[in-house]
Amino acid sequence: MTTVPLLYVARRLLALVLVIVVISFVVFSLIYLAPGSPEQILLGARPATPETIRAIRDEYHLNDSFLEQYKTWAVNALHFDFGRSIRTNEPVTAAIKDRFGLTLQLGIFAFLITMLLGVPLGIIAAVRKQSTLDRGVVGISVVGISVPAFATGILLLYVFAVELGWFPVFGQGSGVAGRVHHLTLPAVALALTGMGLILKLTRTAMIGALETDYVTFARARGISERRVLTSYALRNALIPIVTAGGLLLAYMLAGTVLVEVTFALPGMGSLLVDSVRTLDLPMVQALAILIAIIVVLVNLITDLIYTLIDPRISFSKTQT
Repeated sequence: MTTVPLLYVARRLLALVLVIVVISFVVFSLIYLAPGSPEQILLGARPATPETIRAIRDEYHLNDSFLEQYKTWAVNALHFDFGRSIRTNEPVTAAIKDRFGLTLQLGIFAFLITMLLGVPLGIIAAVRKQSTLDRGVVGISVVGISVPAFATGILLLYVFAVELGWFPVFGQGSGVAGRVHHLTLPAVALALTGMGLILKLTRTAMIGALETDYVTFARARGISERRVLTSYALRNALIPIVTAGGLLLAYMLAGTVLVEVTFALPGMGSLLVDSVRTLDLPMVQALAILIAIIVVLVNLITDLIYTLIDPRISFSKTQT
């Protein structure tokens, strides 16, 4: 098994830190890019009295230079202090903490559905290439990629919640069984789009792997078809699958906005929608940073997994 050099990991972590710094600078600049003055935005619904404006300027260090303000904000952010929500006046970190668990559960649930169904169906389609089953699977992938998750969610709600009554229409549920029951429909709606992509990539990668010489030689040696598929073809087809899987995991953790709104789930997605609609910039800034961190960490983990599935990958000094 290939090991990952610590120097490579350190270089990647440093690059990711620099990416986060750049993103944080852009996110902080939102307060000056938004319409109106910073004081007006941060006041929210409070009356614009001279005392209130002065308190706002002191609280957010608006009397300092732009770079000094960013430095103060970044230091506070490192201590998980993003100030208070303009909309609710509660600490931003506490609000996100209350919502993050639900979004994490929904994203992982949808990701598991995507991979556990998409990869096997892609393998079956590749093995049965040009058959009726293959055409049906490809058709499913095209529909899954084409239809947005919120539209699928509305259809699932109507059929399985309203008409059949098998699932609840809204809410997050309590307990493990209740939470799974409430999150099944939104997870399926979120997973169908990703499953179409994974299915198509798996099929393409497996067809390419099954047509290689080493698979032909393995079959000629009398190795069982199951072992040929898993140990030879699938392992060499995993790189594009893992790449797409990493991107989908990041999307499902950070891009649940429309699905959460459709199913009235109080997660980070609905919190982001409410915050953008009300110009709650402290909340928007914190959510943007959290989403960026999720994306870059998933990308790093995906790169490191490559070495576990393909020993030909080498992280030499010449690589970036």
